[in-house]
Formats: sequence, C-alpha cells, structure tokens
Amino acid sequence: MPTLRARGLRKVYGDCVSLDGASLDLAPGRVHALVGENGAGKSTLIRCLCGLVAADAGSVAVDEVELAPGDLRASLAAGVGVVHQHFMLAEALTVAENVVLGAEPRRGLFGWGLD
Repeated sequence: MPTLRARGLRKVYGDCVSLDGASLDLAPGRVHALVGENGAGKSTLIRCLCGLVAADAGSVAVDEVELAPGDLRASLAAGVGVVHQHFMLAEALTVAENVVLGAEPRRGLFGWGLD
C-alpha cells in the first residue's frame, strides 16, 4: 500500500485562499481522519491529493514519486482514490458501484462489453 505525502499545497480561488502551505503524511495500514471547521479547506485538500484539482503550489507524492498536479488518472494509477461522503456524480449507484466508478472491469470491443 502506498505512502502519500503532500508538501506545501496552496490553492487560491479568486480572492479566497483555500489552502496555504498544507502538508500531510498518510501511512499505509492506518485510518486517517481530516477534521476542521466549515471552510477550513478539507475538501480542497482532498481534491488536490486525489488529482481532482491542481494545486497552485506544492507537491503530492506516492512512495516518493511525485504526481502531476490535477491528474486524476495518474493519482488513481498510483493507488490514490477518494470515497466522498456525499457522492458527487452518481447518486443512483450503490456504494460499491460508486467506489469502483471509473475503474470497472472492462471486456469486449473497446472495453464497452460489446462482443
């Protein structure tokens, strides 16, 4: 299981500084909790960690290999994924379907199940 390290993450939306120098280490085999007040930047941090948005500054690395900012596919390939508290895209799916969304088993023509 990968070790995830974030250093000096900064994200600004217009005049709002959402993250300013956020750093975090996540160890394998552990449960981690991210807590804070509304507007503290928790969701922005998670989005930067998983490649959903690109940080304006700082870095995210898995096992000492730096991930490209804002590259969701690279983050997933490195083993970084997020199960959001409130599903963002597909409310009609089950929890299990949301967890594997985008990483479903593929088969057939172009991976669409067309044989």
